[in-house]
Amino acid sequence: MRTSRKIMLLVFAVVGSCLLLLQPAYSHCQIPCGIYDDYARVKSMLEDSATAEKSAKLIAELAGKSDAQSQNQLVRWVMNKEQHAQKIISTISDYFLTQRVKPDQKDYAERLAKHHAVIIAAMKAKQNADQKYATMLKQSIEALLPYYPEHKHK
Repeated sequence: MRTSRKIMLLVFAVVGSCLLLLQPAYSHCQIPCGIYDDYARVKSMLEDSATAEKSAKLIAELAGKSDAQSQNQLVRWVMNKEQHAQKIISTISDYFLTQRVKPDQKDYAERLAKHHAVIIAAMKAKQNADQKYATMLKQSIEALLPYYPEHKHK
């Protein structure tokens, strides 16, 4: 079997195993207590997308290497990319779509589409090793910033 095929099978086996071991994500309760900073949540998602971007870069660098250490690192970067993209999906689903995007907002359809675009971009970043998907993920998150401006605390 060709080395690249072996690596691909190894990556799929590890990622598949990790998906079986994923623990549920716990997010903020769904009551309006008002203690969370929406801007900070968006910034956190941008950090996650930067991690996905770095992961994709390192996956590309390690892809042609066949030594055991490189294969180990490759798998670790794939898992890292998956975890951070999933964290973004969870934040959008469990926090923003349940508490911040509301049918009575005049721009509801636009907001819903932009938040959904983040979920789709995160899914594509999980499915693909090309850095362009991580870049698209970052751009989709940045499109949410006008909805959640930074509030200066006094």
